[in-house]
Amino acid sequence: MSNTLSILTEIPEELHQSLKSYLENHPDWDQDRVFAAALSLFLLQNSDGDRRAARVYLETLFHHCS
Repeated sequence: MSNTLSILTEIPEELHQSLKSYLENHPDWDQDRVFAAALSLFLLQNSDGDRRAARVYLETLFHHCS
């Protein structure tokens, strides 16, 4: 992923607690990586085959560099 943008969003407290727990147990993941994976997967599943979403999803899962 060559360009990144910051977003600010509100999520339910329960989801935040689950995310914190996940990140504590998976140190190779961070909040930005989780959100990029989740958003790109959502777009991949719910759009008309946008290859950009597929590329971001696969890069996020397999080629993430810290």
